[in-house]
Amino acid sequence: MKAIIPYLNFDGQTEEAMLFYKSVFGGEFMGQGIMYMGDVPGMDNLPEEEKKRVMHVTLSLGNGWMLMASDTLPSMGHKLVKGNNHYILLSPDSKAEADRIFQFLAEGGKVQMPMQDQFWGDYYGIVVDKFGIQWMINYSSNS
Repeated sequence: MKAIIPYLNFDGQTEEAMLFYKSVFGGEFMGQGIMYMGDVPGMDNLPEEEKKRVMHVTLSLGNGWMLMASDTLPSMGHKLVKGNNHYILLSPDSKAEADRIFQFLAEGGKVQMPMQDQFWGDYYGIVVDKFGIQWMINYSSNS
């Protein structure tokens, strides 16, 4: 396996979400940057609102890590269902970085478990961000 890349779907919020994640994690948008549905060949018949939705975006975070995302298209029968069947686990390089990331992601979101030292020896917390994405932040001084 070369990489594990979280791919996120949103209902018209991809651009806002990915700009937010870029502000939290840094990095750069790859390739053509943010590609919109209206720029895709054969999508001329989409409703005007859907032409502004994101077809694809990749945020490169360095060292081979990245986040990818796109929007759903309601006119094509897509329905986004926010579920609890996925988390993205991040392992920051320091306790301070863990706190910084956690605080940014918690803005407008919901803390499920505050950052704290855990019985297994790591510093860990869980937050659901304002877009409904669930994040586990785990700092281990042993890695």
